[in-house]
Parts: sequence; structure tokens; C-alpha cells
Amino acid sequence: MGTSQFLATLAAYWSAVEVTTNIVVFMNLLGALVLGSLVGYERAYHGRAAGMRTYGLVCMASAGLTIVCGYPGMWFGGMHAAASLPDPTRVMQGIVTGIGFLGAGVIVKEGLNISGLTTAASIWAASCIGVLIGVGFYAAAILLAMLCAATMMWGGRVEGWLPSHPAIHVRVRVRAGSTLRVADLGAALRRLGYQAAPGSFAFAGDDAGNEIRFVALAVCKREAAPLEELGRALGGHADVTDWTLGHARN
Repeated sequence: MGTSQFLATLAAYWSAVEVTTNIVVFMNLLGALVLGSLVGYERAYHGRAAGMRTYGLVCMASAGLTIVCGYPGMWFGGMHAAASLPDPTRVMQGIVTGIGFLGAGVIVKEGLNISGLTTAASIWAASCIGVLIGVGFYAAAILLAMLCAATMMWGGRVEGWLPSHPAIHVRVRVRAGSTLRVADLGAALRRLGYQAAPGSFAFAGDDAGNEIRFVALAVCKREAAPLEELGRALGGHADVTDWTLGHARN
């Protein structure tokens, strides 16, 4: 390659058309970073594993991968015409698949508690915001970002107003030879506004005693006793040596 050909090739990457296209792509990437960070701020505010940086990067990368499909004629400085037009839907499919692996990494299961589902879903939504920006649906992307942020900020409050049956994970350990029965635990729960979920019982035991695990559902969350009162009722039984209560989050 001669000097003149090299300079012509280099100049093609900095032609007016290429610079204009790069500016358009840059503005899209910047907008995606802002909207993704907006959604991620709520997660960062509540101390979640994924915050503004994660959401901003996911949204911006999704926008970048999508928008590049719209300018195949500008690839390689515009000197090599694309053999065929790229299929944006395949790029979107790859984005969704990749974000699925990222979302799975923030989901944690511990006993009956599953945490991270909201974060995983919102990361997936952030990639969708990026795709919308990449294809030029700016108003829809802004609206989706605002809806995602509003849902994560106030969705829990709305859930608190609506009727529901909160689940409580109960673990009770009783001494060996105890006459305490499951029916006795069920009666104690009903007096405090709870009922044992059918099919949730698990039993274990050793020489020191037996362990009973199950899920209790509040019959009415506004009338159900608080956890500390429920704990005192369970711990007050003479045969109960240890107990654990916790919200069965998911």
C-alpha cells in the first residue's frame, strides 16, 4: 500500500459523513448511559449488588450493538459495501441471551428465600431501553426508563396497600422425645393469624432432637401478629429448644 493510498484510507474514516455518523452514535450511547443510570440509581440507593454503573453499561452496550446495525454502509470507513444487510433482530436476540446470564448472576437462593429477582428483571429492562434507543425510539425509551424507575421505587408500596398473604419461613427445633405435634404448631399459628401452607413441611432429626420447617401464610396481613410475637409464642413452648423466623422473600 502506497503512502497516498494509506492517507486516502485513513481519511475515509474521518470524512464528513463518517464523523456525522459517529456523532449520531455517540449521542445515542450517551442517552443510553443516562437512562440506564437513572434506572440503576434506585438499585444503588437500596444497596443492591448492581447499581448505576452496571445498568448504565448494560443499556449503553445494548444501544451500541443495535445502532451499529443501522449503518452498514459506514462500516470500515464506508470503503467496503456490506455483503448483506445485517438482521437487527438477531442482534437483539443475542443481547437478550447475554443479559439473561448477567441477570442469573444476581439471583441468590437461600433456603426458601430468593433475592435478586427484581434486580435481574430490571437489568433485562435496561437492555431493552438500550435497544429502543438503538433503533431510534427515543420517546419510548425515555418512557420505559421512567416506568422502570417508578415501578421499583413505588411498586412495593402499592403491593403493601393491596390485599395479600405474606409468607413466613418457620424453623422449630424440639427436644428428643417431645410430644409436640404439627397440629399443636398449627393451632398456635391460627391464634396469631397464620396458617401453615399445605405441602411445605420438612422434617429432620438427630439424637439431640427433631427439626420442623414449613411456610406459614398470614390469613390477613393487617391482622397477623408481628414476627416477634410469633417468636415468643413458639419459643414459649417447653419442648422448643430453638426457632427461626423470617420472611420468605422471592
